[in-house]
Amino acid sequence: MKRDTILIFEDNAIDREILVELFRSDYKILEATNGKEGIAYLNSHFSSIAVVLLDHWMPVMDGFEVLERLKGKNILNKIPFIMVTGEDSVEFEKQGYEYGIVSYVKKPYEAGVIKQVVSNAIGWFQYKMQLEVVVKKQNASIQKQNDILKKQAEELNQLNETIIDSLSNIVEFRNLESRQHIKRIREFALCLGRSVMRLYPEYELTPEKLIKIGWASSLHDIGKIAIPDNIILKAGKLTPDEFELIKSHTTKGAEIILHTIHLNDKTIYGYAYDIARHHHEKYDGKGYPDGLKGDEISIAAQIVSLVDIYDALSSKRVYKAAYEPDKAYQMIINGHSGAFSPKLLTAFTEVKEEFEKLLAMYRDED
Repeated sequence: MKRDTILIFEDNAIDREILVELFRSDYKILEATNGKEGIAYLNSHFSSIAVVLLDHWMPVMDGFEVLERLKGKNILNKIPFIMVTGEDSVEFEKQGYEYGIVSYVKKPYEAGVIKQVVSNAIGWFQYKMQLEVVVKKQNASIQKQNDILKKQAEELNQLNETIIDSLSNIVEFRNLESRQHIKRIREFALCLGRSVMRLYPEYELTPEKLIKIGWASSLHDIGKIAIPDNIILKAGKLTPDEFELIKSHTTKGAEIILHTIHLNDKTIYGYAYDIARHHHEKYDGKGYPDGLKGDEISIAAQIVSLVDIYDALSSKRVYKAAYEPDKAYQMIINGHSGAFSPKLLTAFTEVKEEFEKLLAMYRDED
């Protein structure tokens, strides 16, 4: 419906008639002699009212009482209110603007001024309403595009996860060390990562990054598929040459990820390469294959390195029995399994009990 009506709140008959005459030729007019009557007109003709001229002094309900009654109903955001008054006080004007009126018109009326004020108010509100419609349509279009992109991203993530799970199962099948090993590594990495994120914001970890690190950790031992079974499954002590070959699973894994595995998510891809190559690096520089030291090792690789050792200590292997969880924890804390960052060890201490629960939840089948 077209907004073609002016609602006038004015109890003085002469003043009201002056306003009616000024606008009769251009607008339909509704005349209210008090605030209560004017609110009734507002309710019954809301969609057709273009502007409200509100007198301050009125019987039954004055102008500010009208504004107080309308406060919170969103009406002043849809229709411009102009207060008509003989008052000339800054505090008075401030009060009206706080309620949401767009302008004041002082009595006695100056015909040219009041007509221009009304014209400006109506024009500005029409533009505002049109702009809101345009923005609403644009937001709906953007939301639709976002929904499509979100669905595509979910499909790509699902594909990435399927690829990672499939490759992880290959490693598990060939390794035969632990059917639940990769699931535990993922859960341990998420758990420890949340602790690091909470304690050390300087690493700039986020929940989204942790999820991707968790998935990437599933490929940490992908290079073992290139190691012969007789070495992977050897129960006795490895020879120096055999140990060197075992160590090569880090570089072989990085090469497999770089040249063979095609993941759509570049972030997961980057984490997977880094973790596969560097999850045996040590904080003191005595790890392999690159001898990285300190924070030269990414926080993602540091996290997976620690949880991989915890899982190896607390789980049965072809070459050893499982240590009790507390013993595995103490061995890591006391440096018996290589050097780790003091920050990482502090974060590890915070989640000791959570690790034990995860270990029980994802324990190996007999």
